[in-house]
Amino acid sequence: MNNSKSDRAGYLFILPWLLGLIIFTLGPMIFSLILSFSKWDVITGVESIQYVGLDNFKAIFHDPLFYQSLKVTFIFALVSVPLFQVASILIAVLLNMRSRGMKFFRLIYFMPSVIPAVATSMMWVMIFNPEYGILNEALGWFGIQGPAWLQDPNYALGALIVMGLWGVGNTIIIYLSGLQGVPEDLYEAGELDGAGIFRRFFSITLPLITPTIFFNLIMGIIGGFQYFTQAFVMTNGGPLNSTLFYNLYLYNKAFIEFDMGYASALSWILFIIILLFTLLVIRSSSFWVYYQGDDRD
Repeated sequence: MNNSKSDRAGYLFILPWLLGLIIFTLGPMIFSLILSFSKWDVITGVESIQYVGLDNFKAIFHDPLFYQSLKVTFIFALVSVPLFQVASILIAVLLNMRSRGMKFFRLIYFMPSVIPAVATSMMWVMIFNPEYGILNEALGWFGIQGPAWLQDPNYALGALIVMGLWGVGNTIIIYLSGLQGVPEDLYEAGELDGAGIFRRFFSITLPLITPTIFFNLIMGIIGGFQYFTQAFVMTNGGPLNSTLFYNLYLYNKAFIEFDMGYASALSWILFIIILLFTLLVIRSSSFWVYYQGDDRD
């Protein structure tokens, strides 16, 4: 009887979360799946939904902008995810050192990640400005003529990747927590055996933070394939669709052209792509992720 009361109390406590999951996550997902097989101009009302079978998916695979947005997103993800992980690990290692003022430096590196993405994007628009931007001004000190970063299709995507390094504070904090879980006695044993700083890093630090790398890698893949805000604010897909990210194209289809069925089909293709990459990383984790207490030698 007591257990029954306890169960009911537990269900009541999770009821708000459960309702939120059903109303705001599962419900929209099911509706989106239905729309992906339908044609619906969102401004004409729900009664105009028309079932069209696989027509949306057939049209997508003949759409050149679909392939362009896929290409931009893949390039961004394949370059930015490894780059951000390496940069985050190196900065976290530096911030893990014991020296005076380290708390201040940790705060400095973390602060950009709490600034709203729109405000950050507006700031970087000014930094990348070819006429008065601080970046080209700094390059000019070395006699280098900076390009028109966001107006040149050859540089716009690279500029967004470079800008992404500004917001790696969250990832750095997670790596920092992983580094602080590495036992000090292992480093002391390494020093006694004559291992240098690089040997200790590659033989002790990296293996022991592989669970943290695994987590950040999955989050990075999901974030990389869903990149949107900065591209929307800074370039809106231009110039010449060189920064037309997949999510931006999906947004344009849904809320500019009001073709919600086509946009829903795009969203499910993106879901499958992210799911495949996530499963690939999870399946590969048994070969490179080390957990303390594993039975493996």
